[in-house]
Amino acid sequence: MGPGARLAALLAVLVLGTGDPERVAARGDTFSALTSVARALAPERQLLGLLRRYLREEKARLRDLTRFYEKVLSLHEDSTTPVGNPLLAFTLIKRLQSDWRNVVHSLEASENIRALKDGYEKVEQDLPAFEDLEGAARALMRLQDVYMLNVKGLARGVFQRVTGSAITDLYSPKRLFSLTGDDCFQVGKVAYDMGDYYHAIPWLEEAVSLFRGSYGEWKTEDEASLEDALDHLAFACFQAGNVSCALSLSREFLLYSPDNKRIARNVLKYERLLAESPNQVVAEAVIQRPNIPHLQTRDTYEGLCQTLGSQPTLYQIPSLYCSYEINSNPYLLLQPIQKEVLHLEPYIALYHDFVSDSEAQKIRELAEPWLQRSVVASGEKQLQVEYRISKSAWLKDTVDPMLVTLNHRIAALTGLDVRPPYAEYLQVVNYGIGGHYEPHFDHATSPNSPLYRMKSGNRVATFMIYLSSVEAGGATAFIYANLSVPVVKNAALFWWNLHRSGEGDSDTLHAGCPVLVGNKWVANKWIHEYGQEFRRPCSSSPED
Repeated sequence: MGPGARLAALLAVLVLGTGDPERVAARGDTFSALTSVARALAPERQLLGLLRRYLREEKARLRDLTRFYEKVLSLHEDSTTPVGNPLLAFTLIKRLQSDWRNVVHSLEASENIRALKDGYEKVEQDLPAFEDLEGAARALMRLQDVYMLNVKGLARGVFQRVTGSAITDLYSPKRLFSLTGDDCFQVGKVAYDMGDYYHAIPWLEEAVSLFRGSYGEWKTEDEASLEDALDHLAFACFQAGNVSCALSLSREFLLYSPDNKRIARNVLKYERLLAESPNQVVAEAVIQRPNIPHLQTRDTYEGLCQTLGSQPTLYQIPSLYCSYEINSNPYLLLQPIQKEVLHLEPYIALYHDFVSDSEAQKIRELAEPWLQRSVVASGEKQLQVEYRISKSAWLKDTVDPMLVTLNHRIAALTGLDVRPPYAEYLQVVNYGIGGHYEPHFDHATSPNSPLYRMKSGNRVATFMIYLSSVEAGGATAFIYANLSVPVVKNAALFWWNLHRSGEGDSDTLHAGCPVLVGNKWVANKWIHEYGQEFRRPCSSSPED
């Protein structure tokens, strides 16, 4: 088997799979790609239709019940109702023996709700799973952390960064989507169940606040109540070392549910602890944000993400420039590409308007049926991980002639051979709710990497095309280069992963910042070492 065949076989096994693409997509999870979230609108529209039909039937039933009620009420409004009238006496006995039983045991109500339940069960398999709710909640916490968002602001539907007394609006939505007490409770409970009280407490505090404001107004769709929020928040405060807060919340709980023996025992426990350690009355524990061991560059990474790609001082560096690129290639003579050099070491360039709107849309449409949860290499395995939230698909050049044209354009611009096996197929990625990819290298850093099974060397360069725009977030952050690049629709980002010696360039450590608002699509073309020997000659100098 030749190297080209090996490459095709490996990628087919790793990512494309077999069978119906719609079934392939269905095996993924909803929250990890915005296009999957958008598909979830379809079953909800079906549920809306079912609910509309149910409401229509129930309104008709309630009108009939109202008619019966008013008819009987009119007979009782006259205190001198002549029960001696045999006709009235007969109807009274009939109502009490028959009519009321038919009203109370009417099959119409059960038939209406049964139709609603049957319709729900038909679409239930297409609805997000509980794991999606957990993933979406963790995404909100990720956005809260990376962009330093205020939880109270998020609950009101605004995206504000709060640092000390300064408040910065990161995004101003045209329409505010506020959260309910139950919404906030569900986010807090996900953190609570993970033992993450740093995130649980502010979300549960907001849930308690919102439930207090609407106490007594039960909503059918809510799963939680004020008592639930107080219960979870009290224990979270206790676990965080704030016993006085736990006591106060538990006492409030007993006001609403005085017969709860478990909470009553907690109150006694908290009172005893405070009596033994009076200083805890005013002590308030400082809860540390959970550390992520693999993310050693977290502060730098998040600082770059918070700039949202805006770096005005960058353009004051004389060695950086913009130009029209033809790369001495006839292919580009009539249509040169706008090139913007963003960084020199490592070399990073942005090519504006590399693809057209129609090409970007076509690539998205070709990839969407095949999207699956993105994985990362861990030794010889491919794993789904929390630090990469997206779905991806691989497109062979033979899928559509437009992809062949795209490859010609990449080759002309970079001067590299992008034909298999010297480059991988086009990987198309759609990011999910708060979708991100924490700091990583594109090139293999271990000889056990699956990349080496392609028999074409390491990834020498990355060519990444932005297939969409986003409203906020989603920048590409180069950690050691201290640079973040915003999402520029239809532009392409290029950088070298390896030095000319073949050694990996550690300065190319980069990340996809979480998408704050918007639907981010990118396409990656990874180019390998072999086949580039005369296009990018080797050098023994570590500086090259």
